[in-house]
Amino acid sequence: MSGRIAAARRETFRSLKFRNFRLFFGGQMISQIGNWLTLIAQSLLVYKLTHSGVALGLLTAFQFLPVLILGPWAGVVADRYDKRRLLIRVQAVAMLQSFSLAALALMHRPPLAAIFALASISGMTTAFDNPARRAFVAEMVPQDNVQNAVSLNSALMTSSRIFGPALGGLLVIVVGYSWTFTVDALSYIAVIYGLWRMNVAQLRRPKPTPREKGQIMSGFRYARASHELWVPLVMMAIIGTMAFNFSVVMPVLVNKTFGRSVSMYTLLLSVMSVGSLTGALMTARRTTISVHNLVVGALGFGVAMLGLAATPFFALTFPVAVLIGFSSIVFMTASTAIVQLRSAPEMRGRVLALQAMVFLGSTPIGGPIVGFISQYLGARFGIAVGGVACLVAAAWGHLKDRAWTGNDNIADASKASTNDPAKLQPSTA
Repeated sequence: MSGRIAAARRETFRSLKFRNFRLFFGGQMISQIGNWLTLIAQSLLVYKLTHSGVALGLLTAFQFLPVLILGPWAGVVADRYDKRRLLIRVQAVAMLQSFSLAALALMHRPPLAAIFALASISGMTTAFDNPARRAFVAEMVPQDNVQNAVSLNSALMTSSRIFGPALGGLLVIVVGYSWTFTVDALSYIAVIYGLWRMNVAQLRRPKPTPREKGQIMSGFRYARASHELWVPLVMMAIIGTMAFNFSVVMPVLVNKTFGRSVSMYTLLLSVMSVGSLTGALMTARRTTISVHNLVVGALGFGVAMLGLAATPFFALTFPVAVLIGFSSIVFMTASTAIVQLRSAPEMRGRVLALQAMVFLGSTPIGGPIVGFISQYLGARFGIAVGGVACLVAAAWGHLKDRAWTGNDNIADASKASTNDPAKLQPSTA
């Protein structure tokens, strides 16, 4: 029994055998927890100043609008330049942004415009960090470990959500907003150090994409021509717009629907992340991935969201939140793994940038909409809208995948029939 457990553990964490990935993993683990400190403190500060779901929606829009605008160009940059050096520079800018928030939070009543402006700078760094960081994962491990590395990276991101939100809420209460932002700023030292200490000779760096006209559109055409890339991108656009708006709906649900302290929403996010971590570790052992896995994740996510919208008591939100975390990360991991594994190395940055655009870049559209719904119709309606969006995306993805599989079967049957020697013999009748 213990031998099987040890074998399963080795299989689940096999990418950590490689030093470069260990350095990346350790640095990101610290930095991602720090990133959650700023996300939570920013949301709590804006809600404290306004008590408005609309304001939270606008904050989310300012955070992610740059991803929508700069995303295509950022993908080209990720394909064209050294990703490790690019990430070091982006993390340095993100550190300065967090220090600026810390200084702003020292004011008695910080102006919303300044908070939104710094949120936009955060969005700019995210636009360049996201495709470069996720494409870089494939360069640190051998090809047959990419799926595992992607899943472990997702597990890292979700495990940071277990500790980050709760720690952020605690720090805001104990030491205040300014020190919370300062701790995040210092956490970037870990990821910069890890990137700097890597053995460059061991990286599997693809040949840089030369500077040419039309590279942004070529990335879009490349993704559009592939069924296995296009279906995840469209599903992500639908779900990212309407469902992944937890920082908008959760404070309103906790505070206005259930009458609890708004800081309790950080605990709810942490509980949700327990489910996310479980889902990420389970998918880390998977050796194959398909659109079917994506559809199952979206379906489960939609059902769990509708369950949260209908939950009558606050205590019941916690087990439902675990299901939301589990199903959402199954969907996210499947989408990212498909994009990572099915994209050509020279196109990977651009395709991942498209994914970031439709996921994070759709938030400026969905965040204010869901924020408005939650403010004036109630958080339950805002959550239910996200649940319905997940079910619609799952149904569309299933129909598209089924139609594509059917066409492939017809083509294979036709080819087999043409190549059958018996079929090629002249008739003797």
